[in-house]
Amino acid sequence: MSLPPISLRDAITGATPRLRTSVRAGFRDGRLVVRFDGRDDGMVATLTRRDDPLWTEDVFEVFLTPHDPPMVYFEFEINPLGALFDARVESPDLERETMRADPAWDLRGLSGRSRLRPGRWSAVLEIPLAPLLEGSPPATVWRANFFRVDRGGGGGRDEFSAWSPTGKDPADFHAPVRFGSLGLSGGS
Repeated sequence: MSLPPISLRDAITGATPRLRTSVRAGFRDGRLVVRFDGRDDGMVATLTRRDDPLWTEDVFEVFLTPHDPPMVYFEFEINPLGALFDARVESPDLERETMRADPAWDLRGLSGRSRLRPGRWSAVLEIPLAPLLEGSPPATVWRANFFRVDRGGGGGRDEFSAWSPTGKDPADFHAPVRFGSLGLSGGS
């Protein structure tokens, strides 16, 4: 099962961003497979270790949860160098002020790869879903959001893009009430 391709929009205004990014997602063998393809005019990437603070440079991100409301969700990131970040986030009030992220949490089986080309980069994340259920019954609808951070690059300013814009200024992706819904019929 796969979802139709989507284009990310400015995370604050919902307008078309300067750098276009498309996302494709599908369900395969108990995994959510997410592919990002983005234009880029100046890569910013130096971090190479798992759970480095990738969001401080160029990065693609997936926030995902089987829970509704999304008071517990999971954050997955990949940068142009293929480094991965994952964290379990508790957000009891669905607000950044009371959220607690645990970057020491690691999802076994998480994988990703990046590809660099002139003027663009792409990445694929493969996210095993069963461990995210945490003892809950299988979910057929998951809450999610897809993001991109572009740090400076050729445009000289940071750009933040989202599938479901959060409307937060300054940009803030930790807005679980803005997560969209992914139907994962076929089991999880």
